[in-house]
Amino acid sequence: MSDPTPPVSDAGDQAEIVYSLSEHIALIRLNRPGAGNALTRSMRDALRGMWRRVEQDASVRAVVVTGTGPRHFCTGVDLRDVAATGRTTTGDGLARDEIVWSPLLAGITKPVVCAVNGMAVGGGLHFVVDADIVVAGEHVEFIDTHTAVGMVGAVENVGLARRLPIGTALRMTLEGAAFRLRADRAYALGLVDELCAPGAELDVALQIARNIARNSPRANQLSKLGIWSSIGAGHEEAAEFAWSLALGHRSHPDYTEGPRAFVERRPPEWADPRPLED
Repeated sequence: MSDPTPPVSDAGDQAEIVYSLSEHIALIRLNRPGAGNALTRSMRDALRGMWRRVEQDASVRAVVVTGTGPRHFCTGVDLRDVAATGRTTTGDGLARDEIVWSPLLAGITKPVVCAVNGMAVGGGLHFVVDADIVVAGEHVEFIDTHTAVGMVGAVENVGLARRLPIGTALRMTLEGAAFRLRADRAYALGLVDELCAPGAELDVALQIARNIARNSPRANQLSKLGIWSSIGAGHEEAAEFAWSLALGHRSHPDYTEGPRAFVERRPPEWADPRPLED
């Protein structure tokens, strides 16, 4: 089925973070290659609006997050700003209100693919550990520098511990800048889901997003919710919650449209992926 929405972009190449939409896929690109795509307070405010748009725009079925340039995906918070102001990009509130870099804490129900095009460091790991699918180039390295610059390895490190063996997550955290997790090792351990040649990360991620966008948007949202909610829950509790999502979906038009389209050998015409609370 063709995308009824023409490709759009909110900002030119000079913006610190750029949003564009094509083929039902929202592309969010960190765009400070001269500064390692490091994160600033203004980027935080811009991203909060982009996440809101992702959730509210019925034409968005998947999201891809990447960085500009071949060297860096994201090197975390811009330490020059921290050194000059004594302030980081976040305030003192709850993590779900302050850590806007994390699609999980931001409450993004639509599938998120992270295309790691270069080094991922510190706060840049939020995008990685809380994405649904991670694509990385073979040249990529993952580094956590919090303790090396006197900060606590916190929310993104909890994410590392969900996706890596606990010893590797702790080694990354406690050795700080001295330890670099290579992409091939990260792939072997499960932090990376698809390993590709340098420069191919975005193409691979977009193809994955296109595959996702062909499926029922609402079924994707509920499936994602069930899987993420199962982490830390007992098996029976997780199974019952997932089953409640499946039962609730039976009244949604996609539940009957899928089988009908299959029998009639035609592309399905899915209902718009409205916010889950709708």
